[in-house]
Amino acid sequence: MPSPLDAKTISIIKACVPALEAYGLDITREMYKRLLSNPDIRDLFNMSHQKDGEQPKALALAVLAYARNIDNLGALGGMVERITEKHVGLNILPKHYPYVADALLGAIAQVLGNAATPEILEAWGKAYWFLAEILISREEQIYEAHAAAPGGWVGWRPFTVRRKVRESDTITSFELVPVDNKPIMKHEAGQYLSFKLDVPGHGSQRRNYSISSEPGADHYRISVRRADGGVVSQWLHDTVQEGQMLDVSAPAGDFTPETEKNSKIVLLCAGVGQTPFISTLGAFLKDGTKRDIHYIHGVHTAQDEAFSDYIYDLAEKDALKADIFYSHSPAPTNRSSKNVTLHEGRVTAEWLKPRIDIMADYNICGPDSFMRDMIKALTEAGVPEKQIHYEFFGSAADAELVSA
Repeated sequence: MPSPLDAKTISIIKACVPALEAYGLDITREMYKRLLSNPDIRDLFNMSHQKDGEQPKALALAVLAYARNIDNLGALGGMVERITEKHVGLNILPKHYPYVADALLGAIAQVLGNAATPEILEAWGKAYWFLAEILISREEQIYEAHAAAPGGWVGWRPFTVRRKVRESDTITSFELVPVDNKPIMKHEAGQYLSFKLDVPGHGSQRRNYSISSEPGADHYRISVRRADGGVVSQWLHDTVQEGQMLDVSAPAGDFTPETEKNSKIVLLCAGVGQTPFISTLGAFLKDGTKRDIHYIHGVHTAQDEAFSDYIYDLAEKDALKADIFYSHSPAPTNRSSKNVTLHEGRVTAEWLKPRIDIMADYNICGPDSFMRDMIKALTEAGVPEKQIHYEFFGSAADAELVSA
């Protein structure tokens, strides 16, 4: 662990909070401009999050949270773990950190001008490397664990698409097996895979996709939604076929619901946010422990709905009860189950509130607005923070989710 920051540095960083509130996004935009002009590091970034502005916004919020909590970094433990898992998935190494330091300090100097005194730049240099050493140390632990795990690996490993399955009008699954035919590392339910992809006409791309297969299988499965204008998702849907090779890093991510507990578990999801929960359900059923599972899913239409046969089968076996919401069409009339209730409209906080059990564990995945509404409803109902777990899509730019 790095040596603690001195009192003077902490004081200067705290004093910069108003400037970050006013100019933080300008600083991170300038920072990314500098990073993306450097071919030695540019390919590490998801360019779609640069085009829509989400990545600079997310980083601005993270830098602000760091400055606000510079004297209480324990409050950022969850954020630090999410960052390290993302870094490991993308194979970020210690050699990459100096590039970011130069870009950040250069951006601060550029945006703040004369207000960025040598004293302020020195303090931010110390603060950056203090956090960087924490991240590097934790990432090294994760890399070592991956290398030591049965079937584990570090770096990019080639996998072949063994099966390609259309799950719905908008979601397609890809079953992946290693080219070397050697064992694969057992993932934890809720984790994701990171990919290094060469998309014709768009160059090198990086993406993360939740694993939808159960832990312990001889393969990994990802289930990808076709996104409007999505360079990679459309390429996967339209071009990638069975037999194609993709570069994959080891499973990562800390959104791993308890599979040992015997309590009530609620899985709240919208759209393709269901994918980590399909893996979670597989893990729950595989260990044989009887649980009270409530699966709540919001989807546009029945044509968009993936894994419905799987959910109905589990409901028929009394393995779970489910509420399915259709926001853009009437609920189907040709399906029924004693444990499945169909609704028209969205999953709302108003619907959820009277059904909240404050003793249950809640796991949430979906668009930011959906997660924000669900987390707010649960918190206001008195569900303890330790029983509310959620996973970000994209760059996690929503301020309330980041601060949570």
